[in-house]
Amino acid sequence: MKKIAILGSTGSIGSQALEVIRQNPERFSVVGLSSHANANLLIEQAKEFKPAMVHITDEKIAKEVRTALKDTSTKVLTGAKELKSLATDSDVDMVISAIVGFAGLKPTLAAIEAGKDIALANKETLVVAGDIVMDLATKKEINILPVDSEHSAIFQAMQGENYDKVRRMILTASGGPFLDMDVKDMYRVSCEDALKHPNWNMGNKITIDSATMMNKGLEVIEAYHLFKTPPFKIEVVIHPQSIIHSMVEFDDRSIKAQMGLPDMRVPIQYALGYPERLKNKLPELDFTEYNALTFQKPDLEKFPALGIAFETIRRGGNFPCIINAANEIAVDAFLNNEIGFMEIARVVEQTMEAATPCVNPDLDDLVQTDNEAREKAKEFIIQLKK
Repeated sequence: MKKIAILGSTGSIGSQALEVIRQNPERFSVVGLSSHANANLLIEQAKEFKPAMVHITDEKIAKEVRTALKDTSTKVLTGAKELKSLATDSDVDMVISAIVGFAGLKPTLAAIEAGKDIALANKETLVVAGDIVMDLATKKEINILPVDSEHSAIFQAMQGENYDKVRRMILTASGGPFLDMDVKDMYRVSCEDALKHPNWNMGNKITIDSATMMNKGLEVIEAYHLFKTPPFKIEVVIHPQSIIHSMVEFDDRSIKAQMGLPDMRVPIQYALGYPERLKNKLPELDFTEYNALTFQKPDLEKFPALGIAFETIRRGGNFPCIINAANEIAVDAFLNNEIGFMEIARVVEQTMEAATPCVNPDLDDLVQTDNEAREKAKEFIIQLKK
């Protein structure tokens, strides 16, 4: 019985992780759950899975959760310190890191420090602090198991393989809802348009990142750290059907691809069950329904965020942290109809050029960088609104 804590249990990944756990009650139990502000769903999850503790970030609604769970044995926590307590509790074997954005970094680091295996869905943890995170994971001898479908695909393809023999790692991207749209028309797309992802069901922030391809750019940075692979060996190819989740080419020019229907429960289950493969009742892939799998190069004029991400790897230091913070602010502004779709990447690029560089940042430096980049991004957004 593997005991699980889920950071971000009410989000898309967290909710699907609970589906996997629900289907495998003999393999997994839930020790802790956390949510930012979705009290109703957190209460529902707590009543079903009966964790020892739950955490809600918004202290104003913690009272509501406590009242709803007063007749249970579940302890209700709130505040940043107690979120770390949940992630590091002695009963926890594995932490699913599914909090979106920079907010997931500190509790994930705390869990690693406490020796917990990590099922990583929060890509920003590696984007912002990849060197710090991976060095600590090595020191603590814990597993960081990727939940992103692309990184899970590469991780699966590399089982039994030698990393020294890798020629290319190829991340696939769906291209999002605007793949076939002319670039001039992308300046007029609405928030509603951008949230209509053709293949995946994700939260709003990740869906917008997929539409701009910033999501793929962040995944490139994540792969760079996770697999210790130089950026010149990492490529992105658009694959609209989302059946091949990523590929690895070796020195002998053979390629291993991990395939399947676009369903996040598959990589979540693989991470939870690793090194075993567990059975499930998910739909099988019928190849006769997919008579063509197509591929194309990404257009960096339409998707400049991807080029920005590669540039941050080249620059190193705190630049990935800068673009991550700026992107979070810009996406939020777009979701609130404050800026246009193509202005998201513009805000990110302007912030990257304006923020203070740091060659070898520690955690305090990254927190300072995150704060500065957010403020500068907000200033650029104000200028765009004038």
